[in-house]
Amino acid sequence: MMPFHRVAAEDFAAVNQRILDQLHSHVPLVENIGHYLVEAGGKRLRPLLVLLCARACGYRGNRHIDLATIIEFIHTATLLHDDVVDTSELRRGRLTANAKWGNAPSVLVGDFLYSRAFQMMVALQDMRIMAILSDTTNTIAEGEVEQLVNAGDPDVGEDSYFTVIHKKTGALFEAACETAAALAGCTNEVQTALKLYGRHLGLAFQLVDDVLDYRGNPEALGKNVGDDLAEGKPTLPLIYTMAKGTRAQAQLVREAIERHSAEQLSGIVEAIEACGALDYTMEHARVAVDNAKAQLAFLPDCAQKTALQQLASFAVEREV
Repeated sequence: MMPFHRVAAEDFAAVNQRILDQLHSHVPLVENIGHYLVEAGGKRLRPLLVLLCARACGYRGNRHIDLATIIEFIHTATLLHDDVVDTSELRRGRLTANAKWGNAPSVLVGDFLYSRAFQMMVALQDMRIMAILSDTTNTIAEGEVEQLVNAGDPDVGEDSYFTVIHKKTGALFEAACETAAALAGCTNEVQTALKLYGRHLGLAFQLVDDVLDYRGNPEALGKNVGDDLAEGKPTLPLIYTMAKGTRAQAQLVREAIERHSAEQLSGIVEAIEACGALDYTMEHARVAVDNAKAQLAFLPDCAQKTALQQLASFAVEREV
C-alpha cells in the first residue's frame, strides 16, 4: 500500500465493501464480470482522490464513500468499453473481460455499471454533483469517439492529442476532485482549484502511460509494450518523433500508425529514444505535476493534503 493510500485506509476499505454491495444483480453474469474486475485490483486512484479531497476539505460525513464508488463504477465502465473498442486482451496482467466472456457481455455489463452509478448518484440528492458527473460522462464518451477517429491518422497534432487525453483521462480525475469539494460545501474557489488539480494530475498520469508504452516492463505494466502503436494511436512520443525525427524515422512511425502495426516496434522505440521524444513527453508530465501541486495551496495543511502532493509526485516517478 502506497503512503497516499494509507492516509485513507479506513475510508478505502469502506469503498471496497460498497463496491461489492452495489455489484449485486439478479443476473449472475453481471456479478461474475463485476467481481472479476474488482478482484483485478489496480491503484483505484479516482476513488482515492474523492476520499482525500473530501477529508482535506474538512468533510466529516460518510456520503463520500458512495461518491467514490460512483466514480469507480464510471471508470470501470469506460475500461470495459475501451477494451472492446481496442480489442485488448490483457489488462493488469489478466485477460480482459471481452477476451474472457466476449464483446457483448462486456459492453452490456459496462452499461450496467454506468446505470448503477447513476442510481447511486440520484440517491445522493445533490444536483451540483449530478451536473458535474453527467457532463463528465458525456465528455468521456466524446473523447472515446475522437480517439477512434484519430486512430490510424499520422497527421494528428499535439493540440488534438491533448484534447483527447483531457476528455478520456483528465475529465474523470477532475470530476473526482471537484465533486468531493462540492460535497464538502467548499467555496467555488476551492472547488475550481481541486478541479484543476485533478485535471493536471490526470494529464500527468496519461503522459507517463504513453511513455511506459515504449519504455515500460510488460510484466509490471500488465499489458504488452507497443499496444498503442498496434491500435494506431498517435500518442505524444509518436507525434514528436514525426515532427522532430529524421525523414526516415518520421516515415517509419507514420507507416506504423497508418497500418495499426507494431511489427517495427524495435526500430520505432530506437527512433523515439534517439530524437528525445520520451524525454519531451516526460517533461510535459513534470510540468503538469507542478501545476497540480500549485492548486493545493488553497487547502489547509493536513495529512490528506500531503497525500495529494505525494500522489502527484508518484505520477512521474512510477514504473507502472
